[in-house]
Amino acid sequence: MSSIPLALTRKSRLNAFLEYEIGVIPLPYFIGIALIVFLSAHLGFLPKTMIGGLAVIMTLGMLLGQVGQRLPILRDIGGGAILCLLLPSVLVFHGFFGAATIDATKMLMKDANFLYFVIASLVVGSILGMNRLILVQGMLRMFVPLLAGTVAAVLAGLLVGVCFGYTVHHTLFYIIVPIIGGGIGEGILPLSLAYAHILGGTPDQFVAQLVPAAVVGNIVAIICAGVLARIAVRKPGLHGDGMLIRAREENDLFNVQEDDDKEVDFRYMGAGVLLICAFFILGGLLEKLVHIPGPVMMIVAAVLLKYMRVLPDRLEKGSKRFYKLISTAFIWPTMIGLGMLYVPLESVASVFSLGYVMVCVAVVTAMALSGFLVGNWLKMYPIEAAIVTCCHSGLGGTGDVAILSACNRMALMPFAQISTRIGGAATVILATVLLGIWH
Repeated sequence: MSSIPLALTRKSRLNAFLEYEIGVIPLPYFIGIALIVFLSAHLGFLPKTMIGGLAVIMTLGMLLGQVGQRLPILRDIGGGAILCLLLPSVLVFHGFFGAATIDATKMLMKDANFLYFVIASLVVGSILGMNRLILVQGMLRMFVPLLAGTVAAVLAGLLVGVCFGYTVHHTLFYIIVPIIGGGIGEGILPLSLAYAHILGGTPDQFVAQLVPAAVVGNIVAIICAGVLARIAVRKPGLHGDGMLIRAREENDLFNVQEDDDKEVDFRYMGAGVLLICAFFILGGLLEKLVHIPGPVMMIVAAVLLKYMRVLPDRLEKGSKRFYKLISTAFIWPTMIGLGMLYVPLESVASVFSLGYVMVCVAVVTAMALSGFLVGNWLKMYPIEAAIVTCCHSGLGGTGDVAILSACNRMALMPFAQISTRIGGAATVILATVLLGIWH
């Protein structure tokens, strides 16, 4: 008699195994795919092309993203984003990945610049897909909390740094400025060139000193975004579910437009990809003329054309639908690539101390709290305002992707880019001028 329930139990377990999904792929099929990728990489046959790189980051992204979302505690602070960003960095540090895996990922992320493609898709697609009144109001209003957040971050960081024995000079130029400088490419590298020119030495010496603060600050910002998302669940009145402005009429209009996405015409989605690429190239061309970073000019161009209603509605929707594809399926995989190639764990470990971490925490926390309070005063949703302001402490577009995915607010990407790019550029300029005076 007992054998019948036992057989039923085994059958139910087998069915649960067969029906369990990693992402949307049934577990047995996912295991088969993962084995193919692993064996190919282990035997040295993994193609050093976009296909090989995508196979690596997609497989790891689906797995680690889902694990991070389900682990206790970690799932409440953006576990998927944290795990996808940090675990690959740890594995690279300990030599877990072979040369074939690293080469394929490097080809995709750096040589083919897949990261910039993802960022451009998120920025342009989200801008063109937004209601133009909300977009412009949000960008105009973000300057005040961004300025207030920067001032609060600097004051809080200096106070904590002095308490832990750091000098004001070191705290400001080697911890605070790298955190709010706009990332590696747009912040750390220009800063290292400026520091070397003013103080002497070589830029790579300063890169090693500046990168850890930017990385630790970005990790704190990811955790902060996850905590804010958790607060939003418990306090529904404090958030707009990814919308920044407390403007009912405009929000209602935006919600009506969302209903138009039920039918997808893939021809217009393809046209949207071309449009996204064109905006990215346009940003680079404008950078040569006005000497403002290309990503900033890409944002400006997209906002202007959106506000002036230059583009046909169908092309805007095509870009928006491709943005939705990227934001849904490629965020965690992209962060796998970032963790493997852009997060130098050895640099972080070399300066890791309680005081160092506390300064980073103070900078990011003060920025988020300031955004929360000032944003609410300016009739923005405080949770969203805090998240966007917090993106000023992110690793450029890399950090924005990680921070917004941790709180499931990818629709805020345009505002996050404003916070990161413009705030970072202003920080680099002011820090360079101040260091020239005070060194």
